[in-house]
Amino acid sequence: MISAPLVRGFGPGATLAYRQGRRISVEHFLKDVTRLAASLPEQPYLLNLCADRYHFSVGFAAALMRKQISLLPPNETPDLIERLAAQYPGVYCLSDRPTGLASLETMLFPETVDYGAQILPVPAMPVPAVPETQTAAIVFTSGSTGEPVPYRKSWGSLVRVAQAEIEMLGLGAWTGMAVVGTVPSQHVFGLEATVLTVIQGGLALCARRPFYPGDIRAELASLPRPRSLVTTPVHLRVLLAEPDDLPQVDFLLCATAPLSPQLAAQAESRFAAPVHEIYGCTESGGIAGRRTVETEEWRAMRSVKLRTSGGRTWVKGGHVQNEVPLADVIELRGSGKFVLHGRTADLVNIAGKRTSLAHLNYHLNSIEGVRDGTFVVPEQAGAAVTRLMAYVVAPALTSEALMDALRLRVDAAFLPRPLYFVDALPRNEVGKLPRQSLTKFETELARRVTG
Repeated sequence: MISAPLVRGFGPGATLAYRQGRRISVEHFLKDVTRLAASLPEQPYLLNLCADRYHFSVGFAAALMRKQISLLPPNETPDLIERLAAQYPGVYCLSDRPTGLASLETMLFPETVDYGAQILPVPAMPVPAVPETQTAAIVFTSGSTGEPVPYRKSWGSLVRVAQAEIEMLGLGAWTGMAVVGTVPSQHVFGLEATVLTVIQGGLALCARRPFYPGDIRAELASLPRPRSLVTTPVHLRVLLAEPDDLPQVDFLLCATAPLSPQLAAQAESRFAAPVHEIYGCTESGGIAGRRTVETEEWRAMRSVKLRTSGGRTWVKGGHVQNEVPLADVIELRGSGKFVLHGRTADLVNIAGKRTSLAHLNYHLNSIEGVRDGTFVVPEQAGAAVTRLMAYVVAPALTSEALMDALRLRVDAAFLPRPLYFVDALPRNEVGKLPRQSLTKFETELARRVTG
């Protein structure tokens, strides 16, 4: 049976994490994993809701040691948690804060060390090896187009995607780099970029997940260099909208939605560091990357192959064990390169003209003064789309000014009718708009308008 080590790339005493102003060594991490694993109940599934990234990582590793499968949901709504409890008998929850889930057995993460005191050296610990075929996690789609769908991930596939990302992004040159992430560990991008690449690449994760711009700046400034930021276009746009000076970083990584060249260039200038993007999906994990300011083309990771058939693009190879259909319209350009043209479900045809919602959203959000915005296909009788709607956060703009700017960017057939100005959009923690959240948002807005 082929196995892969839990951690690799760390020398004796190397830092694996930063938490509450203290460094945590790889030996201390392994000790915490061993201690927590011994205290876990004998159950098949662990619902890991730890918000602290170090707690999450210890819990994830401890579950591996006990051959338990980590369930990583896209959100923590009581409705979804109740459904998971019904679908996965024997599941229990590990959390580092009260959950209010009365119907689910919950174990609070034990504080195994006094983090306010000096952390004493820990003797060398043996590095556990995990069978590559062992199911490590069940991850779920975000629900952007409907109900979250589960996908099983073996330990071998998770190790291979981490190694592929380390190779493609050149992270091997940044041993010990501190990684600050604004995305939750439970999301596939967060899992791969802030946990797996860390423990498989000799990097150092940051326990906090800062959200507000001031918190992000403070967290980065508190860490030694080299240091990096893993984030999303939505978080990056809000961060760059503020005039405050930004701590210099050595590497930025972005995913979950296409990043515009303008925003990437602004980020590179403000942070004085290169900005890279990862492309992938829950089903496959990350499969390609690019330096956004240099090219529109994506380059597939090592051993990953793409093919088109029946109007769809499929991916397999490397860490992608089973062939997976992609939800995007992709133009293959040979040598592992391709261009994205929007999601298949986003394509719209109005008056014989075709475009994608991603294309329209890109132009909407590129207008100066727009903080956030999205086009929506409204529910209407018949199959044909006759008009689009849009919601926008732009407190300094008038409707006329915004529409004039849109007319310079998109065909008149796709101009939104109506256009709604709102205070905020119901985005989730990774900046996406789940279909259910958007539907609820639209219903509440309509009630206010008619009331």
